Formats: sequence, C-alpha cells, structure tokens
Amino acid sequence: MVKKLWQASAVSCALAACVALSGCGSQNAAGNKVFFAAHAEATDFTGLLYEGVKSKLSAQGIEVEFLNAKGDVNMQIDQLNEVMGQKPAAIVLLPVDGYAVIPVVEKVNAAQIPLIATNRDLNGGQFAHVMSDESQAGRLQGEYMAKHLPPNAQIVYFMGESSQKSAVARWEGFKEACLDKRPDIKLLAKVDGGWSETEGLKYMTLWLQIFPQIDAVVSGNDNMALGALKALQAAGRDKGVLISGVDATPAALKAVAAGTMSQTVKQDADKTAEAIAGLLQTSLQGKIPTDEIKIPLVEITKDNVAQFK
Repeated sequence: MVKKLWQASAVSCALAACVALSGCGSQNAAGNKVFFAAHAEATDFTGLLYEGVKSKLSAQGIEVEFLNAKGDVNMQIDQLNEVMGQKPAAIVLLPVDGYAVIPVVEKVNAAQIPLIATNRDLNGGQFAHVMSDESQAGRLQGEYMAKHLPPNAQIVYFMGESSQKSAVARWEGFKEACLDKRPDIKLLAKVDGGWSETEGLKYMTLWLQIFPQIDAVVSGNDNMALGALKALQAAGRDKGVLISGVDATPAALKAVAAGTMSQTVKQDADKTAEAIAGLLQTSLQGKIPTDEIKIPLVEITKDNVAQFK
C-alpha cells in the first residue's frame, strides 16, 4: 500500500479546509453515517477518541455510531459484514486482531468503503492509518527512568498484549532508552498484562511477595500502572517507587498530580480525533484516503500535569 506521511502540525489546517467545504461532495446510500468499530467499550483512550471524532463531525450533521466488539474478533467481523450492507460513508476501525480481520477488510475495500485504522495494528488491506509512534512512548519512559533511578535499581515491567506491535514497540523503546543505557538497572520481571488494571494488581501483588526490593514500575499503559499502584499501597510499599504509564487517563493524571505516579505519556486523543475527522471529510468528498498520519506523544510529570487536567 502506497502511503504518504503527513506532519501532525498540518492536520488542523487540513481539517479546517475540509470543514469549510459545503456539502462535502457526493454521498453514498447511507448518507453521512460513519461507523466507529472498536475492539472494546468506549472507555479510556478509546472513549476519548470516539467522543472526539463524534463531536467534531456531529456539528456537520454526520452521524457516528459506536460498535463494541467486546474483544471478540468474530463479533467484530460480523459487525463489519453487517455495516457493509448499509453502505456507510466510512468505517473507523480499532481491530481486535490485526490479522484475523484482513479478509473482511478486503471486502470493505472491494465495496469501495473508506477505511481508517487507528490506535491498533491492522496488518493487511487498504486503509488510512492514524497512530502515534509507539516506540516514542517507551523511549520517554526509558529516558525518565534512566535519569531518576538510583544506581543498581530493580524494576518490573508490564507489557500490554504482547501479540500487538504497539505493546512490543513500547517495550523496545523503553529497553533502548533505559536498560541498554543503564546496565546497572536490573529487570526483575516482565509480564503480558493485557492492558488491564486487574492484571496489574494481580501480578504486582505476586511480585511484592517475591521481591524484597522494587524501585520502579514501568507499564505499557496507565491501567496496568494503576493496578500496580493499588497493590503497592495495600502492601505499604509505595513510598519512593517510581511508576510510569501511558495514555494520560484522568485517573493517571490525578495520580501524577498527587505524586503517587511519577509519569504518564499522553497519546493525544484530540489531535488523533482531529486527524481522523479530516480523513473522514476527504472520504465524504468521494475520495478514499490512504494517508499515514503520526501523532506526537507528550511526557507528563508533576512539573507540567496542571496543563493537562
């Protein structure tokens, strides 16, 4: 698939130009309807993204309907097959499994329905892609830990879903920026936590029984980090432990402001939604976008958290 890279700074201008167009070109049989087909419910980053896309398009009379696959790839495939029959203006897709959905994505392509993938990997078919550089999130975490951890520190790491490129890229970015630069830092344990707060709580509770010293918790997202924090607090071992996550969820921002988390990395839901809305406007003009748009990430610590609350 031929893709072109857009600078994130150009997204706002592109969207403004699209919004300024009246009528937005020819419509298909479903009029202005867009389906937001997500892997899970509209919470955390997924919820922020959906609400952002919906708010940016609803003022223009474009309906955005949310589809929750509940983590079931077969349900998501059925949902996509069903909405294709409605000839929607476009589909925004957060795939449950980036490989398993390829056949239905190819059907979407054959039906000439514009498809925009975001936030998760999609490994085949034709689509536009709006994502952050996941390795940058890990590098920001690694740079923070390399700078602030004492000599011979001992840490644990929560990966998201290890089958996803995003989770692997965050780990690799962290390893490159921290463990490869600070060989004195010892990685005690690393686990696939499934992006889940429950899993973070469970594994951290176990590790606290095994390891007498834990100086930092690094997590591929805020949910797992917050679960680990709960376990640390319950054991009375949270003081002095550096905790880092990704997503800048409201709960994580509150924890950073309180000093119970050290850092989170913000995936900018607003700019991501803005970019998706711009591509949807392109699709409403009768064009099928295949752009790749990268959205920069932002480090948040106690020094700057007030800007994001």
